[in-house]
Amino acid sequence: MNVDLNPSIKEDEVIAVDSTGIKVANRGEWVRSKWKVRRGFIKIHLAVDVKQIVSMKVTKEDAGDGRMLKQLVDDALKKAGVTKVIGAYDTKQNFTYLHERNIEACIKVRRNTSTKANGCMSRKIAAIEQLKDPKLWKKKHDYGLRWVAESATSALKRTFGEHITSIKWSNIIKELIIKATIYNLFTKIKQ
Repeated sequence: MNVDLNPSIKEDEVIAVDSTGIKVANRGEWVRSKWKVRRGFIKIHLAVDVKQIVSMKVTKEDAGDGRMLKQLVDDALKKAGVTKVIGAYDTKQNFTYLHERNIEACIKVRRNTSTKANGCMSRKIAAIEQLKDPKLWKKKHDYGLRWVAESATSALKRTFGEHITSIKWSNIIKELIIKATIYNLFTKIKQ
């Protein structure tokens, strides 16, 4: 069965991005420590607007978070306009990508970041602004809205558990998309 995450979006969106790990097996930690079994986990990367999950990508545990921002935003742009992206996916490529599409990058830079441009002026401006006064930057750019993505990942785990039951990769993706679609339906019921 083919499943597609199809949120109903009517206007330009501010999206928050985040990722979380999902256990591959539901065995307890005792079994892992006793028998030295490492089952690993997979990652889900979410783009969330204020009400629902707009885009979701599933990767193996070794995939870097920063590389997923472009795919999440591209997927969200197919459904509606995106005006701002909030998150912690700090790379020059992500700042450049968002700047080229006239999307405000509200991305928190690392504490020890350089303020040199190195080919990305939008990241330099963000770094200078954040290092000068982080609290003012968070308030000015509504970085607090990142809680929306963190709440969605938390709600998914609390509602459906921190593990998956599927074994084949294609079924794992479908299972997680179904869970995200049900989460979106739950949020619509609350309204």
